[in-house]
Amino acid sequence: MRPNQVWATDISYIPMARGFVYLVAIVDWFSRKVLAWRVSITMEADFCVEALEEALARYSKPEIFNTDQGSQFTSHAFTSVLHREEIAISMDGRGAWRDNVVVERLWRSVKYEEVYLRAYAAVNEARISIGRYLNFYNARRPHSSLGARTPDQAYFDNLPMAMTA
Repeated sequence: MRPNQVWATDISYIPMARGFVYLVAIVDWFSRKVLAWRVSITMEADFCVEALEEALARYSKPEIFNTDQGSQFTSHAFTSVLHREEIAISMDGRGAWRDNVVVERLWRSVKYEEVYLRAYAAVNEARISIGRYLNFYNARRPHSSLGARTPDQAYFDNLPMAMTA
């Protein structure tokens, strides 16, 4: 495998002191790098499409994009972006969370190393704090599955030379 071969996404429920928000992340399977993310107070597809468009603008495009069968990811708004970019769509089987284990591992890290240690008072506070954590996750948190490298190191060190120039 290599960077930008397969990207994946999912949505997670993030509890706050009062209420909750939803977090979507676009992740590169090879490097575990979070390419883009958004926090939303609704489960509409638009925040997922925004994250996808940002990832595509910043990091080129994958060959394959993996999601579950959630309504956000099966929506015309989301799938039309993948079709426009000629990206193959892979969807997990219903209830088959192991199909997207890379993103599930991210959720475990985000929740146990960030979310469960806080009680966000407001949506903006959650957004800022989660953003700070995801920057740490990409740039400074070594992963045993990456040979103690960070997602940024695994991603950028393995890009084809033409993409890094």
